[in-house]
Amino acid sequence: MQLGWRAISEATPGPAWAGLFAEYWPAYRRWWLREGADARPTYRECRNALEQHMPGIIPLYEALCDLAGGGDLASRFLSFYRPPPYLSGCSQAIWPGKEPVLVRNYDYNPHAFDSIFLHSEWQGRKVMGSSDGLWGLVDGVNDAGIALSLTFGGRRVVGDGFGVPLILRHVLQTCETAAEAGRMLARIPSHMSYNVTVLDRKRDFVTVYMSPDRPAIVSHSAVATNHQERVEWEAHARMTATVERERFLLQRLTLHVEPEEKFIGAFLKPPIYSTAFDRGFGTLYTAVYRPRRGEAELRWPGAIWPLHLDRFKDDLRMIRVPAPKPMHDPLASGVG
Repeated sequence: MQLGWRAISEATPGPAWAGLFAEYWPAYRRWWLREGADARPTYRECRNALEQHMPGIIPLYEALCDLAGGGDLASRFLSFYRPPPYLSGCSQAIWPGKEPVLVRNYDYNPHAFDSIFLHSEWQGRKVMGSSDGLWGLVDGVNDAGIALSLTFGGRRVVGDGFGVPLILRHVLQTCETAAEAGRMLARIPSHMSYNVTVLDRKRDFVTVYMSPDRPAIVSHSAVATNHQERVEWEAHARMTATVERERFLLQRLTLHVEPEEKFIGAFLKPPIYSTAFDRGFGTLYTAVYRPRRGEAELRWPGAIWPLHLDRFKDDLRMIRVPAPKPMHDPLASGVG
């Protein structure tokens, strides 16, 4: 199966972003309404939550709502507040060498992914990363020198909070160090459990275990897969091999310092690289972030796409991934 990736840059929200919203909104609208409109919070609830937890991005939120047409449903969706539940796989780790390098695999359903690497200068801060929901991010880097990425935390609980891609956007828009990002991630409520690893230009790093039903845990772990301090969803852990992937990466960190390229290469092979698209956890890409340099690479077996905060160019790449089989919803069916 061919997956079309786009690299898109727009300094301030404008016609490029509006065009993307018009293109993607029908699919996102169906997803947002899959449990019915009444299952989602009202516009006032969404706005109040943003004002309480992420007031700094309210002007940006308003601008995007205007570009999306100013409708009630679109504005509620763009708040990312209490969205429908969704799962991903993913692995991430920090290379133990001197240069700050964060490497991650994003394992997800290709039919439910933006396939956009978005570069912006919103609110005066350069940010680039893998888009989710057209302004949220699942990984990225900013011009202050921090990079971050997420993995699903392996818990069934769904609660009151935001979809984590918007939280990552907010961190990259406002934070300059890993310590500052860790404090912010611990404060903002997430609607599901996620592990967010942050690395800064000085090679300081944190991994924050976020949950909707208990206080966040800020750790100094350099590896995150799909559980938190212990496995809490056994079926999901078995299906995604989260313990085996964590153990594999920890061994690579503790035995000796591998050359950077060899460490990255391990993400493009089993057990880290996954072809389980029939279960919604195939590896869509490997991302390599070097926050000190403002660099990123998207990688696949046999292909490397370099990107840079200061030399970003719009582009299109066609990437071949294993063809996924018909999907089911692991959360809704209780399988996973």
